[in-house]
Parts: sequence; C-alpha cells; structure tokens
Amino acid sequence: MIKSMTGFGQSRLVDKDTEILVELKSLNHRFFEVNLKYAEIQSEDEEYFKKTISKKLKRGKVDIHIKANTSSNGKLQINSELLAEFKKAIKNESLISNELTLRDIKDIPGILKITKSSKIKLPTLKKVFNKALADFLESRIEEGRKIHKVLINKIDIIQSKQKKVSKLCKRDLDKRIKIYKKRVKNIIEKYDENRLDQEITHLAMKADVSEELERIDFHLHSIKKELNNKNSSGKKIDFILQELFRESNTLTVKLDEPETKNIALEIKVLVEEMREQIQNIE
Repeated sequence: MIKSMTGFGQSRLVDKDTEILVELKSLNHRFFEVNLKYAEIQSEDEEYFKKTISKKLKRGKVDIHIKANTSSNGKLQINSELLAEFKKAIKNESLISNELTLRDIKDIPGILKITKSSKIKLPTLKKVFNKALADFLESRIEEGRKIHKVLINKIDIIQSKQKKVSKLCKRDLDKRIKIYKKRVKNIIEKYDENRLDQEITHLAMKADVSEELERIDFHLHSIKKELNNKNSSGKKIDFILQELFRESNTLTVKLDEPETKNIALEIKVLVEEMREQIQNIE
C-alpha cells in the first residue's frame, strides 16, 4: 500500500501543572530529513525521536514541534555580587538610602532573574510523541489511499484507451496501405503487383505501433502490481511512469490519423497527471 509523503499528527497532554503539545508535519522531499524544534532536549534524547521516525519512513521532510511547560519549577535568582556593587555605587553617589526594595532593583539588568523551566520528564514526553507519531502515520496512509484510488482510476482509463487505439490502428493500417498503393499507381504505369504489395506493406509497417502498445500495457500492469505491494516504492513507480511516458510519446508521434492520434494524446496527458501524483508518494 502506498503512503503519502505529506502528513500531520498531533498529541496534547494536560496534567495538573504540566502541558505538552507535540506536532509532526511532513512535506515532499527526495530524501529523508528530520528537524526537531525543542530547546530543552538533550542531544542523546533527540536521537530517540529521529531514530523512531526513521524506522517508519522512507522519504519526506519531517518537522517535529514540541511545546512543554510546567509551573512547578519556577525559580527566583538574585545576583548577590552585582547587587552589592549596585549598592556601593549608589552609596558613593549619595543617590538613595541603603534601604532597597524589590521595586528598586527589579528593572536593573542582571540583578534579578526569574526562570520558569519547561523541562519535562523524558518518559512522559516520549508517550505524547508516540501518540502524535501514530496520528501522523495514519494521516499519511489515509492520503496514500486517496492517491491510490486516483492512480488506479487513471490506469483503467488508459487501458481502455489503449485497447481502442489498438483496434483503430488495424483499421488505419488497411487504410494506409490503400493510400500508398494508389499513390504508387499514379506514378508508375507498369509495376509488379506482388512486388508493389510487399513494398507498400513494408512502408505501412514502419508506422506499426503494436510494440508500443504492448509496452504500455506491460508498464500499466507493473504499476498496478507495485501500488498493491505491501512495501511499495514511490521512486520505483516514478521510474516506471517515466518509461510509460516515453512509450506514450512515441505512440503519439507515430500515429497520423486524427482520431487515433487524439486518443494517444489523451493517454499521454493521463500519464503526465499520474507522474504529478506520484511525486507525493513515499
């Protein structure tokens, strides 16, 4: 089953004085890349989150946003040395008395510092992260289902048009032979009937597209097989679609009957639309 490279997952924990929010977002990318945005985390702990995601994904750019707050770790700090220097300075200048209040020092840079730590216990953070990851992975699977449905529908349409082209080509071949024969008759007064038929058939067969139609059919079946593969690969499907596009382009170039050529052009357009869709597949 194919999976989309775009996805979103979220999990929130609110418990007493603790609040944690984890969000995962991913976009299309040729390779696999993870960015973690959380200032409070240690590098060894950060590895856990990246490795956990790398086991689940093949491609895509993933951003992990973590917001964590707790009111239990608030702390007031006073820089005693700086405060002493401040007192000495104002005493020497006879600015105010030695009696200082909080109001006097609260706006002096560096003397008073109030910190509120948002450091959360790692096991709790992992629990919230894993829930967000499960939601994120499911969103990629769901989007993959939608794309799978679109691709299968387009393949069915192409196969239908391919069969129609095949039937029309047989009709067009007979028509082309008659045209070539008439042209030669107008030029040559005397000719060998058998020899002429051989030459005309040879000319007509140059425009034969049976090989292109067979290859198109083969590539379509290959894509269907890969789409239904448990470990399907977007890169592999993209490669098959490139080959399919080449064959559909050759088919369009070879055909000259307007009705048949138009159907071939429709096949080419459908293949191009599939190539756009597959860029979103992991």
